[in-house]
Amino acid sequence: MRPFKYVRASDAAAAARAVAANPRAKFLGGGTNILDLMKEDVERPNELVDVTRLKLSEIKAASGGVSIGALAKNSDTANHPLIRRNYPLLTQAIVAGASGQLRNMATNGGNLLQRTRCQYFYDTAMPCNKREPGTGCGALEGLNRIHAIFGWSDKCVATYPGDMANALYALDAVVRVRGASGRERAIPVGEFHRLPGDTPQQDSNLAHGELITAIDLPKSNFAKNSYYLKVRDRASYAFALVSVAAALELERGRVKQARVVLGSVAHKPWRSLEAEAALVGGPASEESFRRAAEAALAGAKPLAHNGYKVELGKRAVVRALMRASRLA
Repeated sequence: MRPFKYVRASDAAAAARAVAANPRAKFLGGGTNILDLMKEDVERPNELVDVTRLKLSEIKAASGGVSIGALAKNSDTANHPLIRRNYPLLTQAIVAGASGQLRNMATNGGNLLQRTRCQYFYDTAMPCNKREPGTGCGALEGLNRIHAIFGWSDKCVATYPGDMANALYALDAVVRVRGASGRERAIPVGEFHRLPGDTPQQDSNLAHGELITAIDLPKSNFAKNSYYLKVRDRASYAFALVSVAAALELERGRVKQARVVLGSVAHKPWRSLEAEAALVGGPASEESFRRAAEAALAGAKPLAHNGYKVELGKRAVVRALMRASRLA
């Protein structure tokens, strides 16, 4: 690990100003991702601004929904009565991630900002446009079994690895951030992460120095019929090959409203508007779910070694919707 300056922020404004003033500074929350990247020499900040003592960990009812502090731990969020009762999809997604020890340390803001687990990104001997822009994408013509089938570019085929964000996309969350000037803004979660395009080094639409302060969840009608499915190589402490956040609002056996978000298939959580359109107005049935699954994966563009994700994705969508609707 390279030497760095350590600063303990006194408040959110001071933290944002400190990071904004130094292009190589980073926020330090739970540290479960950034410290690993520093040890591997993937990330090389020369200053860490510790925000863990800021009062941004409250989880409370707000405007008919819930406001979740950015510094609330993943485990505390998943187990909070308001989340378990009104947003069980989020609880399931968080519990599916990492391990109990990591969830006890990881913060919600940091979870949103976690970086890809592409092996070429982590291996500093290999080319990676995300790590060093302009060097090339080793995974494009390399071993790309875990990589994207949607939204990739010739600059990057990495996937976003998280679980929590997939549920947040399905729940229409809003991310609140604060900049160095004190200006606050709200970002719909669907606009928070970026596709790689020509700038794969930019994972999100945050400006340097903007600090996530909270995640707002609007009132939801999905509590009764939602399910998070994570398909992975082993049952614990593994990232998804494909995951699905499925949420339905049912009325007399028909789908009034639907959300289908796939994880580990793109550079960001991949919400399928096509699948949702195929579901709304139709019956909650396996046949209807299979049509939605076909619609969800119709635009997939697999690479040399990840074509299996197309069929796996279809089956995962059907299974998640069956569980959400309580037909299975």
